[in-house]
Amino acid sequence: MKPQEPWIGKRARIGVIIPSTNIGVEYDCQRIIPPGVTWHFARFFVSQPDLSSDNMFLAFIDAIRDTIPDAMRDIMTCEPSYIMMGMSAETFWGGLEGNVEFEARLRDMIGPNMGLTSGAAALKDAIDCFGAKTVAAITPYQSVGDEQVHRFLEESGYNVTKVIGLKCDTATSIAHTPPREVIDTIIKELDGSNVDCIVQAGTNLSTIDIFPTLEKQLGKPIIPINVATIWHALRAQGINDKVYGKGWLMERF
Repeated sequence: MKPQEPWIGKRARIGVIIPSTNIGVEYDCQRIIPPGVTWHFARFFVSQPDLSSDNMFLAFIDAIRDTIPDAMRDIMTCEPSYIMMGMSAETFWGGLEGNVEFEARLRDMIGPNMGLTSGAAALKDAIDCFGAKTVAAITPYQSVGDEQVHRFLEESGYNVTKVIGLKCDTATSIAHTPPREVIDTIIKELDGSNVDCIVQAGTNLSTIDIFPTLEKQLGKPIIPINVATIWHALRAQGINDKVYGKGWLMERF
């Protein structure tokens, strides 16, 4: 019997790997669904969601390294055309070299021919689209996580003016951060005439509903990591549809 061609997700079937505590990635993906594209989510268990200190943040990173492989195994059974990582802290860890090593570990699980988007790499490609040289960043992390974001951005060749972490207590509570807190941090503490671009890490911190307005207000790109990964995965699959109202990245590139 001749194998049938899939008609669901004919243009792209993107498998998305997310922490079990995360609701932000699905929320954002559900707002960007070009025709013929489907998102398919697999969760890896977070046994240690406490992020209330640097030590607990490190324990969180250590714990998820053991459970990510199961989610990667599971998602491959739906035969996706591409894989997108819907988590970000681990992708910044160890700077540029650390991201390369992280992606290499994932490719050992999914094979060399499967396309892959990681958060840190997608954010770099997004920044480069705008030609930005000086950047600032907001995260939900503790200081130990902010240091990794700063390192990755600096090693990527940008002048990093400031990285501000909101120090959320748990991996779950990141999603409940009041939008006003994010807006105030960007306007009052991150923005400046010397800043070309502002970026946001932490995939459970959804900013898709507020950043498009902030871009117009401040007159510069403000890039959420979820939008960067969505954009990167779509473009890698040849999906070049422009999506309006979700930020300049999806509208212009």
